[in-house]
Amino acid sequence: MTSSLSHPRSLALSVSLAGVLMLINPKALVAESSASYKYEDYRESAGRIVVKTQSARVDQDIDSLTHVKIEGVIDAIAGATPNGQPAPTGSDQVVLSNMDDRRKAWNVDLSRQIQQINLDAGFANSRESDYVSNGWSLNTLTSYNEKNTTLLAGVAGTRDKVKVFYQSGWEKKRSNDVILGITQLLDPRTSIAINTSWGRATGYLSDPYKLVQKSVEVGPGVFLPFTFSENRPNERTKWTLLASLNRDFPSAHGAVEATYRYSHDSFGTNAHTLDLNWLQRFGEHLVVKPEFRFYDQNRADFYHYNLDSTSIMPTGGAPHANGPFYSSDYRLSALRTYLFGLKAVWIPSPRWQVDAAIEKYDMHGKDHVTAKSAYPRATILTVGAKLSW
Repeated sequence: MTSSLSHPRSLALSVSLAGVLMLINPKALVAESSASYKYEDYRESAGRIVVKTQSARVDQDIDSLTHVKIEGVIDAIAGATPNGQPAPTGSDQVVLSNMDDRRKAWNVDLSRQIQQINLDAGFANSRESDYVSNGWSLNTLTSYNEKNTTLLAGVAGTRDKVKVFYQSGWEKKRSNDVILGITQLLDPRTSIAINTSWGRATGYLSDPYKLVQKSVEVGPGVFLPFTFSENRPNERTKWTLLASLNRDFPSAHGAVEATYRYSHDSFGTNAHTLDLNWLQRFGEHLVVKPEFRFYDQNRADFYHYNLDSTSIMPTGGAPHANGPFYSSDYRLSALRTYLFGLKAVWIPSPRWQVDAAIEKYDMHGKDHVTAKSAYPRATILTVGAKLSW
């Protein structure tokens, strides 16, 4: 039940985009021989969604120019999530549906240094009871100016299958992404990065577990609420611009990481994300990282809390490519999210690293129509360890 999840992390129980994640996170191309394990507990308040994630990763240098990475992930999800129906009259509590599922995913990545070009190819697979995803990626990092300038170019794609309970068989979903970027070292302590990406998804883009509600006149002056499956467009195009700054402050034994991301898609959504991180070193063995993330988006063109105030008469059943389009998924509404976190990394020796983090995640609606109970609050706990050689 992938697409019902409100988890803020794009990896956990979402479309398996390990290949695309490599596109937007070129730091993952840095070679290091190591083995690591991580456990994460994502827990929404009020008895809603709980996700427990375990992941293991091995990075290995094959020779001085070639590096391989293999990663496996197991997610377990259970709890209640909004199904799209509004809160009943006299109540602020939106209707929830219980769900549980398990995801198993893996990805493999091979990189090779060819003169000043790092060529990286990856493949990923993710499986749930109702979702199967295969992703691929191909990236290049090219160094210039005595390695003070790095150009990023990459492509990625996914080939997914969605099992829809009210239809026979599986529906197809496809995506392709392209990224171009540059990282520039301004001085020994400062670097900036700018990249832009474009992506297009086609096929079954609706959520089979989300409903919309419409009060229908069944007799003179008599209206009853009926529910219908949502209907989203079968194509979505997205553009993203990202700018980041990294600066070291030796006298303070710290460094700052700041990132701003703007995105726009053909659903009519404009989104802004600001990430701020401070890395503070205490002695030789401890690094503490406070973090803050702010996210803001407007509503999708076809989002409605319910359809009562519209002229739309939904038909239900399979999605209709020619519209009308409608969804009551709160994740498509106008909203803001805040994340506050604190991470500690203990390095007892050059070979060992242990880390732990706690994060608070809070989502708020902005339209003053969607019930507050639709939006989640969550606590995220993470622990991990890494052995390098």
